[in-house]
Amino acid sequence: MQSITSLASVVHFGHTAYLELNKYLESAEHSRIFILVDTNTHQNCFAHFMSNIEASYDTEIIEVEPGEIHKNIETCTGIWNVLSELGADRKSLMINLGGGVVTDMGGFIACTFKRGIKYINVPTTLLAMVDASVGGKTGVDLGNLKNMVGVISESEMVLVDPEYLETLPVNQMCSGFAEMLKHGLIKDRGYWKKLSDLSAVDHSELGQMIYDSVIIKNNIVKKDPTEQNIRKFLNFGHTLGHAIESFYLTNPDKPILLHGEAIAIGMILESYISKELTGLTNNELTEISEVILATFNKVAIAREDRMKIKELLIFDKKNENGNVYFVLLKEIGEAVFNQLVSEDIIEAAFDYYESL
Repeated sequence: MQSITSLASVVHFGHTAYLELNKYLESAEHSRIFILVDTNTHQNCFAHFMSNIEASYDTEIIEVEPGEIHKNIETCTGIWNVLSELGADRKSLMINLGGGVVTDMGGFIACTFKRGIKYINVPTTLLAMVDASVGGKTGVDLGNLKNMVGVISESEMVLVDPEYLETLPVNQMCSGFAEMLKHGLIKDRGYWKKLSDLSAVDHSELGQMIYDSVIIKNNIVKKDPTEQNIRKFLNFGHTLGHAIESFYLTNPDKPILLHGEAIAIGMILESYISKELTGLTNNELTEISEVILATFNKVAIAREDRMKIKELLIFDKKNENGNVYFVLLKEIGEAVFNQLVSEDIIEAAFDYYESL
């Protein structure tokens, strides 16, 4: 597959990814290389990654605990201290080998350590391959508020190797699939239709589907790198989805939802709102709901929890002047941003989801 060039980075695929990485490492002359992993990717992915590195370099492994709950400033502080203790300087390189937590947090750590060292993302989950590691968004959570602290700064390169997905649990694969569905809904009806029936998709097609998703995201990011306008499209399903994810993350009596699981709920809710406000048809709403629920289990959201979820909307990063703005669909494949939504319609969206 041909590499995809963004504004300041390149996404390489398969065997080409390691050819380009080795070429880069040979020419860049970094003082030290730090490889950030979590305990899962250290065990399941590190050996495969290192087997593709041709030369010997001065490397250090930094391991963190897996999971969104560890994506915070406290973890960053620990890693910044480790980097200092190990003698990292401004010519050091950080390689982030992991899912969205590792690539988001590792990128943020690299961008802020000594005011910025270079970094490379090697995503090992489907979510990170199609979304988290692409586009230069880095950051960590502030308490239960998603990605509230971060910077937009692209990596040197992103290496997409679908072999890492062989170690991934089904729920993690589904989490990434939610973002792929989103890409189709906001920009490409044909891609949505292709994804709509997973039973008809051959496993050999997964690499091409990942490639197509990255193309969709990259085309948007190149036109609006700092999210002033059309990059907001990528937040479809995320306004309510992030609020749901945050609420479940910090309530011990609730099951922890993976990012994609929460976004799947958010996409159904925001599709209902789109039907009410921006022209999405009843048939399209039904189609979207059925496709998503064919992959994701419905989650029981108690009525008393709805208000707590809605209270978290005020922290959404798209908000301006105290207004909560949504990305909605005019139709499958066409989105609009900066849409104000009344609380009554949000409540009706929860009623619709409960009725499914």
